[in-house]
Amino acid sequence: MSATSYQQAQKSFLKYQHVFVLLAPVVFVVGVVLGAPTPAGAGTGYWLEYWWLFPFFLLGATIVNTVGISGSALFVPFLIFVFPVFAHPLESQTLVKVGLISESFGLSSSAVAFIQYGLVDRRLAVTLVGGALPFVVGGALLSFVIPDPLFHALLGLALLTAAYLMFTADLSHEEPGDGSGEDDGETTASLPDDHGKPGAAGVDVDEAGTVTRVDREGGTYTYTWAGYVERFANYCVGGAFQGLAGFGVGELGIISMLRTELPVRVAIGTNHIVVATTAIVASLVHVFGGGLVPGGHALDLASTPWNMVVFTVPATVIGGQIAPYVSNALDTETIKNGVGVIFGVIALALFLMATGGL
Repeated sequence: MSATSYQQAQKSFLKYQHVFVLLAPVVFVVGVVLGAPTPAGAGTGYWLEYWWLFPFFLLGATIVNTVGISGSALFVPFLIFVFPVFAHPLESQTLVKVGLISESFGLSSSAVAFIQYGLVDRRLAVTLVGGALPFVVGGALLSFVIPDPLFHALLGLALLTAAYLMFTADLSHEEPGDGSGEDDGETTASLPDDHGKPGAAGVDVDEAGTVTRVDREGGTYTYTWAGYVERFANYCVGGAFQGLAGFGVGELGIISMLRTELPVRVAIGTNHIVVATTAIVASLVHVFGGGLVPGGHALDLASTPWNMVVFTVPATVIGGQIAPYVSNALDTETIKNGVGVIFGVIALALFLMATGGL
């Protein structure tokens, strides 16, 4: 395929990505209803039992994808603390399965949406994924043997530290320009334009290493790739937690991107690729890696509560598609404070779990 044909194919896919992405949960739900192992005599009542999960997971997916963190950071606490109020307590293995299935769909949906919007730095994403993956695999294998209270306490401490940094660090980076060039004489035509993407999206790097990125709406972002050491450290630690419980790399990673002066929206978009990829790898290790660890276990898909995921998967996919527009509409300070509050609430809940208070 020629470069021009590839660009046209890429542009067509990104232009209509919402159609392809939204078809995925439809195919998933139809396949589940028709072929998934269910309790004997399961009828309409079984499939509609947890319809009320849809709005909760839609809101949660929109929040986590807007700020670029892992879906399980909200889904798991919700299933632990809120779900039993309306239904019944869930076993830990069930929590993992529902969280992983829902998160995988939601993150993939949002990652494609951010790529379409032009807010993903692919070079950074590839580098960070490569550095984090060994720690993700190690953390996932460790999850089979580490005591739950110790894990909850460590993750709570990490998120509490992250919340403190988010509230105290100076993260007020430059907002995107409109590309009009009225202030500096630059014309819209001189800005990067990638013919393989819809709208004005594109990216250019000058000899000094300064990146100029243009999103689909023509907003411009200028930054450099400096700060690899800090980002690598955060993504390594976060990757280990991502493997342990399905979240951590997004929460710690977004801080390192913002602290190394990446524009907020580019940091969030790029972080989605890292979180989505590491979540998929962590899921595979959780499902198939139990046999590699003495006393480990594998997830049994036959015991999956399919009547839950038929509502949580569509909700997370839709939330992932909404997130880029919410992110683009909110200012930097709102996003920063929102992330800090979410980290603080989750950390408190994890400390209570670790001490037996919940």
